[in-house]
This record gives sequence, C-alpha cells and structure tokens, in this order.
Amino acid sequence: MADREIYYSKAVNEALDEELARDETVILMGEDIGCYGGAFGVTKGLWEKYGARRIWETPISEGSFTGIAVGAAMMGLKPVVEIMFMDFIALALDQLLNSASKLHYMYGGQVTVPMVLRTPGGAKGGYGPSHSQMLSNLLIGIPGLKVVAPSTAAQAKGILKAAIREPNPVVVIENKRLYPQKGMVPEGDVVLPLEKAVVASAGEDMTLVSYSSMTPVCLAVKNALLKAGINLEVVDLVSLQPIDTDTVFASVRKTGRVILVEEACTTGGVMAEVSALISEHCLDALEAPILRVGAKDVPIPSSLALEKIVLPQAEDIVTAVKQLRAY
Repeated sequence: MADREIYYSKAVNEALDEELARDETVILMGEDIGCYGGAFGVTKGLWEKYGARRIWETPISEGSFTGIAVGAAMMGLKPVVEIMFMDFIALALDQLLNSASKLHYMYGGQVTVPMVLRTPGGAKGGYGPSHSQMLSNLLIGIPGLKVVAPSTAAQAKGILKAAIREPNPVVVIENKRLYPQKGMVPEGDVVLPLEKAVVASAGEDMTLVSYSSMTPVCLAVKNALLKAGINLEVVDLVSLQPIDTDTVFASVRKTGRVILVEEACTTGGVMAEVSALISEHCLDALEAPILRVGAKDVPIPSSLALEKIVLPQAEDIVTAVKQLRAY
C-alpha cells in the first residue's frame, strides 16, 4: 500500500468513507455533517455518497442525539457522533458518563455500546472561551470509556478506523490546528492499535511526553535543540485512557528526566495523571523533578495575542528543558 501526503482532515474523511463502505451498520450523526460537510469540512462528500439513511443530520441538541447513538449502538448499529466543538461535549456528558460507559457492566456483558464520539478540541484563531477548550480532563476519569487523541494524519485515519470497530465506546479527540496539517498516510485499510503510545522521535537526554497538537510542537523543539547538542525523546501518548504506561515508563527510565506537555489546562489534566503514575513507578529512575507545561488555568481569550499567552508555546518547553538540565 502506497503512502500519500494528505491533510489530517482528509485522513479523517477517508476513514469514515472506508468504514461506511465496509460496514452497513456504521452511521454518522451530528450537526451540519450532511450537505454542508461539517463545520470543518471533515464529512464533505459523504452525504452525497451514502444519503440520509447513513448520514443523520441532527438538531442542535448534543445530549439528545448522543443518547440516540447509545440506543442505536445497543440495537446493533455503529454510530459515529460528531460534536461540532469539544466545548459542547458537556451537553453530552451525561450520556457518556451514565449510559455509554456503564451499560455493558450494568447488564453483565449482555450488551455492548460500539459507538464513537468524534470532536475537535483545542484553540485556533481566536474562537474564544466557549469554542477553544481541550477538555480531555473531563473524560479520562470515566471507567468504561476509551479516549484517544491522534496527532498525525496517519494516526487520524488508523485510530478512527480502530475506534469504529471497537465494541466499546470511544471518544476520538481531533484538533482544529491539526486539520490543515499534512502527513504521509497509507492507502487502504490500515488500522492502528487504540491503546498504544508511540515514540515519535528517539533520544537519550530527556523525555517529552505529549499528545494531540503539542506533539508536533515537541518535535519542532527537539529539532531546534539538536543544534545545541540536546537530544530529546518525544513520546506521543495517542491513548489518553488507558495510558500506555509501558512505553512512557521505558522512556523515563532511559533518560531520567521528563517534561509533560499538553494544550489543556495544567491543573487536573491528563499530564497530572501521567505525573502521578511516573512518581509511583519510576521515582528511582528520576534524576530531576517532573515538570509540566500546559495552558494557564483561565478561559481561552478571544484575542489572538492573549490566546498565545494562555496556550503553551515552544519557548515554554525550551525553558523547561533548560530548567531540568540545571539539575
């Protein structure tokens, strides 16, 4: 199978197209995903190809259509729900927390809920406080729910295909800043593991752990610091729940120093959990304190200048690297 360079958004579209063609039980649900093609153009062309029987346009009622998806999944369909902005996931949280994630357990394994919820998180271009949040922290503490956050176009396709075939509910966090980024993606039916982290770039001096939009930033920092003789290892979590601790711990034990980077607010985030896990299991390997780099604990401003101040930047990671090297 040949690789081609395509946009992240196109990789998501390709995954949906291939799974709709492969399995007639797959349906899409969401706001403006039909003839309009989705708020970010991710479902463009699918309504024309598969029609209203497979592509369900919904009212602006995230809780209602997520609940419909739970019921449809229990009855044998494989719904893929799009929440237009991750900020709106709060409206669907009751269905995820009290239905989708629990019903398999409550009925002693007699039912499954094979549904996917896709949503673009993160800030881009001054969308403001209610359209810019990375709310991964709201999801990782829900037992029975798998949460993934692809950082490359190849992951966006392979992880989404795996999520659609998974018998349990999966939330796929995409990122608005990643949609226009290109990457090499294999043609055809390539499915990636849902629960594995990836060593995006090997190194020996220090470990950077990240996910989603911050992984390419960490890779850029690594390339910049190579000129100064600093060789960072970049670990891309990919799976936020469960966390692939084997890959993370192996890297931390190798380098002895770790910086945890995410776009979400620093307090109570995914990296707070990763930090706790490293402290519990790798304390003897650490040669310096664990550092976290994340968004400031404030709502995302509409001002582009203020948005940049709130979000973690490459310079913040470089500062953390210099701080760790001092130990």
